[in-house]
Amino acid sequence: MKASDSIRTIKGIGEKSGELFGKLGITTVEELLAFYPREYDLFTAIQPVSSVREGETAILEGSFAARPKMASVRNLKIITCRFRDSTGQILVSWFNMPYLMRSLKMGMRYIIRGRIARKNGVLQMVQPKLLTKEEYANQKGKLSPVYPLTAGLTNHAVAKAVAAALKECEAESDFLPLELRKEYDLQSHKKAVQTIHFPDSKESYAKARRRLVFEEFFLFSLALRQVREKKHSAASPHCLKKQEKTKKLLSALPYTLTSGQEKAWKEIQGDLQSGYVMNRLVQGDVGSGKTVVAMLALLLAAENGYQGAIMVPTEVLAKQHYEEFRKYLEPLGINVVLLTGSMTAAAKREAGRLIEGHQADIIVGTHALIQEKVSYADLALVVTDEQHRFGVRQREQFSAKGEAPHMLVMSATPIPRTLAIILYGDLDVSVIDVLPSERLPIKNCAVDTNYRPQAYRFMEKQVQEGHQVYIICPMVEESENSEAENVMDYTNTLREVLPPSIHVEYLHGKMRPALKNEIMEAFASGEIDILVSTTVIEVGINVPNATVMMIENAERFGLAQLHQLRGRVGRGAAQSYCIFMAGNPSKETMERLRIIEGSNDGFYVAGQDLKLRGPGDLFGIRQSGDLLFRLGDIYQDAKELQQANEAASSFEKKDIQLLCKKHERLKRKMAQYTGGEITI
Repeated sequence: MKASDSIRTIKGIGEKSGELFGKLGITTVEELLAFYPREYDLFTAIQPVSSVREGETAILEGSFAARPKMASVRNLKIITCRFRDSTGQILVSWFNMPYLMRSLKMGMRYIIRGRIARKNGVLQMVQPKLLTKEEYANQKGKLSPVYPLTAGLTNHAVAKAVAAALKECEAESDFLPLELRKEYDLQSHKKAVQTIHFPDSKESYAKARRRLVFEEFFLFSLALRQVREKKHSAASPHCLKKQEKTKKLLSALPYTLTSGQEKAWKEIQGDLQSGYVMNRLVQGDVGSGKTVVAMLALLLAAENGYQGAIMVPTEVLAKQHYEEFRKYLEPLGINVVLLTGSMTAAAKREAGRLIEGHQADIIVGTHALIQEKVSYADLALVVTDEQHRFGVRQREQFSAKGEAPHMLVMSATPIPRTLAIILYGDLDVSVIDVLPSERLPIKNCAVDTNYRPQAYRFMEKQVQEGHQVYIICPMVEESENSEAENVMDYTNTLREVLPPSIHVEYLHGKMRPALKNEIMEAFASGEIDILVSTTVIEVGINVPNATVMMIENAERFGLAQLHQLRGRVGRGAAQSYCIFMAGNPSKETMERLRIIEGSNDGFYVAGQDLKLRGPGDLFGIRQSGDLLFRLGDIYQDAKELQQANEAASSFEKKDIQLLCKKHERLKRKMAQYTGGEITI
């Protein structure tokens, strides 16, 4: 069996299961082996009921104290029952498992394992598994892989397929040279892949993960070098000298630029008038005013007779930018056009006609801007608002829409400059490090769950004063549906606690995109008072009227991500607040949260995050990083990122050519980062 073979060559995978794997983006053996577990299940010792804590996965031994009860809530059949041992009792609940009503026996001894959650103020075990003594004895102390799943595909089926592929697949030669592996103390690719799926200890897992993370960063750095060399000193057909309208816009703004904005704008102006293609990153903290700098650059392109386009992560943000740009630019004779995926076919056609016919000077949109059918008349500047996604591939696709257009990348990720230079190695970097003076600093507090009733009263008061609130729900990992159930449960609890006049809604990642947009727009327009959400809200919405952000289970996030979430508030004239609520308020947790409680400076917070994270919580939730990397986390793995970049930089062009000639897989993997053919 070869790595490039179809997944259906694995014994036991037929047409139906092959389609299910396809939904996860797995069609070949190689893709299956690169589908790493999202976490590991570690079977711990049986513990007393009295010792369980919110947020942990516990194993209990005892009996059911009463007959189970079943209730129906929103198409869910919920079974509840009391479980006890000699130290106490706990409520246990299952979703959509009605057969348990018949099979659970009172007085019989059971071993149960599940997540401990607090619902309606009561600790309970959610969706536990029933284990026999033999099953528990076999699993105790072992690490079992837990994979991301899709409906119809079990964790057991994925693990079985991976085990078969590891056994049958011919090992390809390692593309990291032996000398390099020795220098950085890295194990072979084959051993690392075997171990990452089925580790026998935390130590072996850490070694395997380190090799694979190094590999990801190494490939990324090599790919970035190719992009940089291709762009370096490329002459530009768009020299943007005229600037009367940009001067008019600057004088029409109701505020003056901060020193950070001024500096970034001067650097951008210099690039756009230099005769060479601009490739620049503007890195600014949340709320530092990057958008107005982008608007000035787009206006400069339009004033000189060309087109400019800006791509943002969400439709709601695209509409907000569109309205803002129209307000300032239409009086200057600039035509601004919106293009998003949810527009009607007729509206998209009309936008496409205006873009192609050069009746659109500035185009604001989402990923719809880089679709094949969108054709620009004369695109001179592309701006991507990346938030915290290092998308070389999308930048390249966007650039291909014009003849060597200038490229401006906006990022709100407060990553230390040393890492920014590596991650955005194909770009020059400008930093906006000053916040507008009229912004009031956000007031922060880090607390434990005992503070929750007080927090609810505070939020109620803020809503009564005409403001809005975000609540980031505790993150959950148990099953595909648990994220949605968790947000709904929390919202229902909140609706019971707060007056009925307060409009509470929820938002989560598994909703249909149209419904997500509808809810975000309703919140942006003030129809919703409190929005309970998962981290899907981290990007792409600007609501100046929102003054409170409460983050449940704050200890489960990296500090940099907490800072990103906090950036959703503090955007208007009113005082804003952020409440970091720790579900597990250990000494270490509270020390970490005190850092973000004491500073609103994203660059300082990111630097502290980098010092604190070290090797990170190997078996916890992936806390930050980017979807570009399957395993790598730029904070947790900063050392590996720097080492891999150093290693890639030491390779001469001829060395890379030889490697790519010898390993077709290397070239293919590098191309994943750029989205195009790698030419060496």
